[in-house]
Amino acid sequence: MRRFVILLLSLFAVALPVHAEEVVVYQVIEETVEVTEIVDEGGSERFVGNAPAAIPQGIARFGPFRVLDGTRAAMVDVTDSDSPAQFGAMMLAHPDIEVLEMIECPGTEDDRANLKLGRMIRARGLTTHVPAGGSVRSGGVELFLAGKRRIADPGSEFAVHAWADVDGREPTDYAEGAPENRAYVDYYIEMGMPEPQARAFYAMTNSVPNADARWLTAAEMGKWVVLD
Repeated sequence: MRRFVILLLSLFAVALPVHAEEVVVYQVIEETVEVTEIVDEGGSERFVGNAPAAIPQGIARFGPFRVLDGTRAAMVDVTDSDSPAQFGAMMLAHPDIEVLEMIECPGTEDDRANLKLGRMIRARGLTTHVPAGGSVRSGGVELFLAGKRRIADPGSEFAVHAWADVDGREPTDYAEGAPENRAYVDYYIEMGMPEPQARAFYAMTNSVPNADARWLTAAEMGKWVVLD
């Protein structure tokens, strides 16, 4: 599988713990992110850098999640191996959350954990919403698909590309039915896609090398997946 080490130079330079950190600041700040990738061994990772949107502080923080109010949370950062536990802690503390606002979602440092997180989002029946100006990229797209309802406002954007493992191999270097490829098709089927559509969507994402990205508008994403 694939693994990179990411250096995020931002106002949130220190990783947040699994447990919530309660805050009382409601201001909106701008965050500048510079990303450096270094090949390493271990789990898997996939992300696309971009100039981030305005990041809300919210009323509580759980890793890449910010609780906005009693029924809404925002996703504002890369996911990693801790993200499923952080999501679980957030939902335990705020069980009435119904909507995940996907504001700045560059991807993931751990694809296995990311797919687990997506299944947790689907199991909770959350709506995934990308507002105007929101950006969902790479592994973040799998999380958007996890919504029981998916909403993408005009002015939102998506980016997809192929994954690459530690040896530089990409999906087309494996057999179509290999576990490395089947894991994603199976996930898309679990998220409600008929198998032919799941295969077509996966092929579309893999039509772009890992070093590049294909950018999609909300309307273009709606041609591939059902949006509300």
